[in-house]
Amino acid sequence: MRRTVIIGDIHGCFDELLELLEKVDLHPDDLLVSVGDLVDRGPAPREVVGLFRERPNSVVVMGNHERKHVRGIFSYAQEITRLQLGERYAETVDWMRTLPYYFENDHVRVVHAAMLAGIPLADQKEEILCGSTSGERELAALFPDSHWHHHYTDTKPIVFGHHVTGHEPMIRDGRIFGLDTGACHGWNLTALCVPDFTVHSVQAHADHWSIAKRRWQLPVLKTKPWRDFTWPELAEAISRFSSTPDIAVRSWLETVAAWSAELQSSFPALAAAAHRIAGNLTKEELRQHPAARFLFQARDGRLDQTSLARQCSTPRKTIDLATAFGLVVADLPE
Repeated sequence: MRRTVIIGDIHGCFDELLELLEKVDLHPDDLLVSVGDLVDRGPAPREVVGLFRERPNSVVVMGNHERKHVRGIFSYAQEITRLQLGERYAETVDWMRTLPYYFENDHVRVVHAAMLAGIPLADQKEEILCGSTSGERELAALFPDSHWHHHYTDTKPIVFGHHVTGHEPMIRDGRIFGLDTGACHGWNLTALCVPDFTVHSVQAHADHWSIAKRRWQLPVLKTKPWRDFTWPELAEAISRFSSTPDIAVRSWLETVAAWSAELQSSFPALAAAAHRIAGNLTKEELRQHPAARFLFQARDGRLDQTSLARQCSTPRKTIDLATAFGLVVADLPE
């Protein structure tokens, strides 16, 4: 008999997913359904996405983590996933845009986070279905002292993820199934097989999210737009991230701090170069110069170190001006 096999939040836990599919004895004609959140926090989002994309009879419901990538809302988890996916990131996000916000057949409904009873799935708000921040706020206002599923009165069973229920799934009244059992946190990955409504779980191999946060801190930091931070923003970022116990991260941030200090110490040389060049060029030559604005200020006596530092408010602007003047200044080391 063809089954519908519904998997809770996977979050990049590919090895656990393979073990779980083996445990449920997934057949080619079984429909495999993910409640969403294939990516973020775990070690292998590329492999998880690839399995669902390449396997026939597979459906992925839009989770709040996929929606974050689609909408370009980045926190640390999304920055890590972008690096993990590498050159396949943009194409994967394009695929995420096609994901439905719900799945329903004769036996069951599947959403990522929540739904309101008595309203057809097609008329539900996407924000509530996927568990976005605004959707969570709306649910909290509707049910300030309880959870949405306490008010689920529809007869058709509902399956969801999003909120970790603990090591075990949440099952109520034979109609309500919460399947997020914290695989990425080192707990369990859970599946529900329909129509017999049997539950299967495998234990996670590790607290993947804790490992990922440590492992990817330096690669993620190196992708930040350090050259385009203002000097105060750069100093604040260095201070904020330097509290890490990771020696390699602290060492790299010390290098960034030294680079920033070296660039800012170049302002006297830049001002002197502007005055020297301005004094040696005709007015027409000044107009053609890539740093014409600074040179005219120097010629008119309006450029000193303070005004130059104010205009060179970022490392990139400082480097670009030095290049225009033919001066060599340090760029950010890799």
